[in-house]
Amino acid sequence: MRELNLDRLRTLLTVADLGSFAAAAKALHLAPPTVTLHVAQLEARLGARLLHRASSGVTATSAGSLLIDKARRLLVEADELLQAVQAQIAARGGRVRLGASTGALAHLLPQALQALSARHPDIDVQVAVVTSVEALARLAAGSLDIGIVALPQPAQRGLRVRAWRQDPVLAFVPADWNPPRQVTPAWLAARPLIANDRGTRLSRQTAEWFAAAGERPQARIELNYNDAMKSLVAAGYGAALLPHEAGAPLPDARINMRPLRPALSRALGIAHRARLDDGPTEVTLRALLEMPTH
Repeated sequence: MRELNLDRLRTLLTVADLGSFAAAAKALHLAPPTVTLHVAQLEARLGARLLHRASSGVTATSAGSLLIDKARRLLVEADELLQAVQAQIAARGGRVRLGASTGALAHLLPQALQALSARHPDIDVQVAVVTSVEALARLAAGSLDIGIVALPQPAQRGLRVRAWRQDPVLAFVPADWNPPRQVTPAWLAARPLIANDRGTRLSRQTAEWFAAAGERPQARIELNYNDAMKSLVAAGYGAALLPHEAGAPLPDARINMRPLRPALSRALGIAHRARLDDGPTEVTLRALLEMPTH
């Protein structure tokens, strides 16, 4: 043992204060041989006996008294140092890398990020626009901390996906098309369509919705940007199937929103590594989970 070990110094102080190796072992939750070994290692390191052992109890030698006095102050300073560092880490915050689709970024995350910023201004959330597949891949690779993903997703080792919210998918239709009160696959398939990019979960959902009714329409264009899709709908270019998040603003007056028959919804989850090892990610995750979902 080249250097003095704080744990061994703490053991020495406890033996001297309690006057017994057995009492020290009980107080420190150590095996009695471990307590004996700690003191023996200190004595070997210093080349001097530190404690008098007697049937009446244990007392410090002159060398032991000097070491104990110095060690007591040293241990107090060490505890204060650890507390100061931990407080600084907690106050400093940190960086959290979050990935989500453009729709989630535009309509779901601002509220949570605003609340997070008010309570934890030192947490820097860096946002990336990603698909669900990209989010999970980046989480697994360690280049993302939290991902907003469409559900369901296959289980992946080391990752956890929590159900978060479910929003209805509606038909966004140019107002001058005079859409029915409920839009069916057959009605929509007969008209120009603006579809989600094929790499998204929503694209697969809408394709299945059409296929269940025997329809396989071809889209005029595929996009992965909901606001751009709504702009094209407003311009009369086509209709789109998009989720409508509770609290999101109503679209352009040139767009009519209609429920689908049969109904369709988009479920979202929050993905993160199964073992959370930093405070800022946990705080950000909690802010997202506390968001109202309707």
